[in-house]
Amino acid sequence: MSGIVVWFTGLPSSGKSRFAERVRQRLAERGLRCCLLDGDRVRDLLQPKPGYSEQEREDFYVTLGNLAAELAGQGFLVLVPATASKRSYRDHARQRAPEFLEVWLDADTEECRKRDAKGLYARFARGEVQGLPGRTSATRHPTRRTCELSARKTKPPSSRSCSA
Repeated sequence: MSGIVVWFTGLPSSGKSRFAERVRQRLAERGLRCCLLDGDRVRDLLQPKPGYSEQEREDFYVTLGNLAAELAGQGFLVLVPATASKRSYRDHARQRAPEFLEVWLDADTEECRKRDAKGLYARFARGEVQGLPGRTSATRHPTRRTCELSARKTKPPSSRSCSA
């Protein structure tokens, strides 16, 4: 039995990890074989730790997509909350996975900045971080998304439009 990769994408601090963890808990309660590969957690586990240059981001997302596809190939439902701001990053994972769903968490940049627990937006403003998706590079609604969720402060994440 093949599994599936569900990739949650959106701006940094849009709620991808929190939402994916809630989904994982609900799936586990139903007895489904699921696994969460949080981009930040995986990045912290890899040695040497990946950086944030263009090439390092490319290498990291290829690795993350390969890990997700490998687990899906073993029958897991793999949840991947990771910004992956370039379409090519997600397309690589889509090509490798037995099945692939892409979920866009729609959140306002200013709201993401306010809830940023990692301090990325503040560090970017001070010039300590380069290449912050949504600030230095365009992060747009993915054209090939399967589902879009609102992650705006005024309402909880909810299904806006989903298709199988």
